[in-house]
Amino acid sequence: MEIFTIAIIGLVLLAIVMVAKTATIVPQQRAFVIENLGKYSRTLRAGFHILIPFVERVAYRHSLKEMAVDIPEQLCITKDNVQVGVDGVLYLQILDPKRASYGIQDYVFAISQLAQTTLRSEIGKIDLDRTFEERAAINGNVVREVDLASDPWGVKILRYEIRNINPPADVIEAMEKQMRAEREKRAVILESEGVRDAEINRAEGQKQKVIKQSEATRERQINEAQGEAAAIEAVALATASGLREVSTAVEMPGGRDAMKLRVAEQYVAQFGHLAKAGNSLVIPANLSDVASMISMATKIVGSNDEEPQKPARTASDPDRAER
Repeated sequence: MEIFTIAIIGLVLLAIVMVAKTATIVPQQRAFVIENLGKYSRTLRAGFHILIPFVERVAYRHSLKEMAVDIPEQLCITKDNVQVGVDGVLYLQILDPKRASYGIQDYVFAISQLAQTTLRSEIGKIDLDRTFEERAAINGNVVREVDLASDPWGVKILRYEIRNINPPADVIEAMEKQMRAEREKRAVILESEGVRDAEINRAEGQKQKVIKQSEATRERQINEAQGEAAAIEAVALATASGLREVSTAVEMPGGRDAMKLRVAEQYVAQFGHLAKAGNSLVIPANLSDVASMISMATKIVGSNDEEPQKPARTASDPDRAER
């Protein structure tokens, strides 16, 4: 009875061991490479699988996720013979687990070495200054070359990123001096441009001021001329109106005598003003001459007013024409 119990227990344990050996669960984004008696059999994807006990075994386990591989720093020589330390990160993914298992011993190490050699080659094609400007081009070239070389291994190179570019200390110092000189140069240029712009603005302001002053002077002169013209026109109109009024008054009864009297008064008044204006005064030899002057002025006005219209001469009056 005891032997039978021990046998049952042994069978149960054997069954458990066999199930453990034959039942395999593959996680998501993983792949197992199965060998049958040491030879490749198949590749298991995610899920539950049963293996043949003592015949099949899991030889390789691969992750199908994207992996980041650190590329250590290495010294590269640029086209202008400057040594720089460059490191980066390489991103890859396994597409064919079988070729990744049997195509190469260690695909991660191989790809890392291949990325370093390709990077040295690309850095050697350009000058130091361009290494900082053409990172994207360098990364693209490294990805293309490494992906082409790793294709037989069932590995896809997704991208490569340069992490650091470290020139020597003396080169860094020279670059800092150059950048400092460039900054000082730009500062001087900006300052000179500011002074130039200020002078231009000042000259433009002075120009506008002169233009405004000249326009104001022109407007003032125009206004003054228009005012003077209006004043002259008004005086002329007033004079013409006054002359018309005088002419009308003269034609009225007693108008001529009043005009004679007014002329005499003006004559005497102007003679008095003449005496006040100068230091020397010329007077008539006797006072009777003044009266004769007044009488002459009134006679002139009277003769002009009383001059009769002479009848037209005729051919029948030759003697009067000769006189």
